[in-house]
Amino acid sequence: MTAQTKPPPPSESKSRDSQPLWTPPPARAAQSHIARLLNDLPDLKNFNDLWRWSVENPTAFWDTIWDFFDVRGERGGTILSDADKMPGARFFPEARLNYAENILRRNDEAPALIFRDEKGRERTLSFRALQDHVSLWQQAFAAAGVKEGDRIAGYMPNMPEAIIAMLAAASLGALWSSASPDFGVQGVVDRFGQIAPKILVAVDGYYYNGKTLDCLERIAEIQPRLPGLEKTVIVPFVSENPDLSGLQDAVTAPGLTAGFAAKKPEFRRVAFDHPLFIMFSSGTTGVPKCIVHGHGGTLMQHLKEHGLHCDIHEGDRVFYFTTCGWMMWNWLVSALAAGAALLLYDGSPFYPDGRVLWEFTARHKCTLFGTAAKYIDALKSNDIRPGEQHDLSALRTITSTGSPLVHESFDFVYDAIKKDVHLASISGGTDIVSCFVLGNPVSPVWRGEIQGPGLGMAIDVFDEHGQPLPPGAGAGELVCTRPFPCMPVMFWNDPDGKKYHGAYFEKFPGVWCHGDWIERTAHDGYIIHGRSDATLNPGGVRIGTAEIYRQVEQIEDVLESLAVGQDWDNDVRVILFVRLKEGHTLSGALEKAIRARIRAGASPRHVPAKIIQVADIPRTKSNKITELAVRDIIHGRPVRNVEALANPGALKLYENLTELKE
Repeated sequence: MTAQTKPPPPSESKSRDSQPLWTPPPARAAQSHIARLLNDLPDLKNFNDLWRWSVENPTAFWDTIWDFFDVRGERGGTILSDADKMPGARFFPEARLNYAENILRRNDEAPALIFRDEKGRERTLSFRALQDHVSLWQQAFAAAGVKEGDRIAGYMPNMPEAIIAMLAAASLGALWSSASPDFGVQGVVDRFGQIAPKILVAVDGYYYNGKTLDCLERIAEIQPRLPGLEKTVIVPFVSENPDLSGLQDAVTAPGLTAGFAAKKPEFRRVAFDHPLFIMFSSGTTGVPKCIVHGHGGTLMQHLKEHGLHCDIHEGDRVFYFTTCGWMMWNWLVSALAAGAALLLYDGSPFYPDGRVLWEFTARHKCTLFGTAAKYIDALKSNDIRPGEQHDLSALRTITSTGSPLVHESFDFVYDAIKKDVHLASISGGTDIVSCFVLGNPVSPVWRGEIQGPGLGMAIDVFDEHGQPLPPGAGAGELVCTRPFPCMPVMFWNDPDGKKYHGAYFEKFPGVWCHGDWIERTAHDGYIIHGRSDATLNPGGVRIGTAEIYRQVEQIEDVLESLAVGQDWDNDVRVILFVRLKEGHTLSGALEKAIRARIRAGASPRHVPAKIIQVADIPRTKSNKITELAVRDIIHGRPVRNVEALANPGALKLYENLTELKE
């Protein structure tokens, strides 16, 4: 194959951007939950009206959300106290509720969980069976002494038992925290060692890319390094009867629940801000921060996002390609509250080939397919066209997150997956266990743009002086100027709140600064250009890395790329690393094509000083490329937590490069 040397003609690009890629059919929009909510609020005519009202009247909005989604619990008389404090505001300070009670509200024989592993084995649990399993685990946990405030940690694949254990923990008022089984010993200890779980729930092994991988040896190393650990529960997955002789105080999951009879689960109603999940920052710049989210904030935000933004209805089937180490797993589980079934898959998305996820979801009539932007890029690079190979007639929505979804990937979705689909690029993070900006089913989808802000989220774009930037004025910091329910309850082991305050409120006091480099568009949408701490600054001009990736990855020979700034001659110069398709090398012609593409599609300032071919690009467990780790390596600084990386060996490729010394 030859390198593509010319970008699309400007007239063609302008033409593609002049009309929306998708406009909701009137009948579909009229049947949406948002349309039903607007009918209850006759003064509001469209989504923008609804958003404006939601941020200007937070008490009325979140009170309405409680009623609209019929939250189970006692609301209390106060909806929002100390509304002028951030942090410090409190939503529903008198409420008593339980996350698990609201998730498990449906109780019938309809499918709740449909699980497939990499071996092709499938298992289905009905809503009633799910409740029964949660009841058994709840009773077993209680018998083991688990009480309100205790921690239970999961070292688990994305399988039913992870959801069952989490809901059983939540039902008792205990806290749940999870990591995927591809984490090494130090990665698990760095996370769970900080929170001292009473019980560890883990699998004996898992499957990935055609291999069977053992977990028991790692668990034996992990156990003595978790203070306060009293019991380990092993879920048989790769073996029917795993050998637990090398473990301390371990029991299989069937052994844990033996002797208990299923009954209706009991739910301990707790305060709105009672801790539910402990989640972890990526940890690529040090030991991961322990971010604590509460029952009420998580529930309310997910009900709103699933119901209003994703338009999930009872009987829908929702899939997200995720692991238990990524916040999208927590987000996915909450869709059970809408009465939807969850499609769970664990394994490589490209084993035995790139069609495996589409075969699974098409067979089960998936209505929402969620994935990472890098997966869509990989489909495009490998010319895998799911819409031509599978019946996707049930599919209404595709969501993409993890990194910015570039304009050309929007084109690919509508060309190769489905023309009539709501494509929602969404962005938020572990910090809020949800989204700041995302889609909605009643507004158009514009090429390369996130549709708009989340309802109830007072999103703005600030320049370096803390002044709002209007549409078309360029990129700035993504901020939220008013409190919202899913702000973290606290950071674990942060008694004075200094780490929490420093993470979000130091840059603009009283305003949440999220760390994304973002711009507002003429359509009231958003484009994210990367993390603001990874932006490049050659000659004092800030450049988002996603602007470079968008151009480079349209070159046919390029699989993916990574851009960092290198300190050089009292300035910063842009260094671009490229991973090429198998059998290709970085020739002079290809390098020239890359530079020409960046210059024409972005600007001369975006053109890198050096382009270097690499065999691999380091990434986190949630498949995000790690620009900051590479930046540290090329400057001779240590990467403080390589256990956070999925492929830490890739860092060696960036050490002592002669190209960076000249």
